[in-house]
Amino acid sequence: MEFQKDNTFFTGRLKSVTYAFKGAVKLITTEHSIMVQFSLGILLSITGFYFNITSTEWLFQTMAIGLVMSIEGLNTAVEKIADFIHPNYHERIGFIKDIAAGAVFFAAITAIIIGLIIYMPRFL
Repeated sequence: MEFQKDNTFFTGRLKSVTYAFKGAVKLITTEHSIMVQFSLGILLSITGFYFNITSTEWLFQTMAIGLVMSIEGLNTAVEKIADFIHPNYHERIGFIKDIAAGAVFFAAITAIIIGLIIYMPRFL
């Protein structure tokens, strides 16, 4: 089966959105780290409604959740490609995977700081 690119504007964009949605579902249903982060995002959203956070706080919280999940998705893609290219352990592949995981670490720390800024005053 050969790939046929759809050059029409509307159906081409619709197909792109469909593929993106399928990818998001695959991430949430197959990757444990995304499952945890998605669950935390739901929990924080419920917490946001409970504490009636401001519109600005919602913006920061939504951006933080999206940032972590997006970077984790990219990290997963890098890991899958690296494992496909070189299934056995290789020092250079390990280095690449560590760098991708480091990007997730930076995003997660940023999200934690944003969460603390939003919720610590409500708990103290």
